[in-house]
Amino acid sequence: MRTLLFRLIGIFEIAGGLYGAVKMLNRLLPLGSHDSVLALIGLAVFTFVLVAGVLLVEGSEQGVRLSRWAQLLQLPLIATPVFSYALHSGAFINVFATLQATPRLGIDWHVGSQGFVLAVAGPSVSRLGINLLALVSWLVLRLR
Repeated sequence: MRTLLFRLIGIFEIAGGLYGAVKMLNRLLPLGSHDSVLALIGLAVFTFVLVAGVLLVEGSEQGVRLSRWAQLLQLPLIATPVFSYALHSGAFINVFATLQATPRLGIDWHVGSQGFVLAVAGPSVSRLGINLLALVSWLVLRLR
């Protein structure tokens, strides 16, 4: 069961990392813009996730360690007017709270996707949350 779960996590990391790296390369092509710097950071992050997934599928102990870090990077969802950060690679199940006059809880999910947001600004309505899939994956990788 452990091997199956590790391979499933690794497959999501490989697919999401590859898809994310291609998208970041596409954003990087008009060199010289502010978006190019963020695309370069995103490319590095998705390449890291891709390598972690490949090593995890191969059964490497280093792959387990790197995949733990890759899952931790995907854990927070922060979207405030001052700072925004979110990362998902392969799939996500986000549980979040919208912070406004009447706070509300929400859930959002998607499979076969990638996303990277890093900004000094963000939406007018703040959202804070966690990626439950990344949390469960991190726990699976921790509990051997």
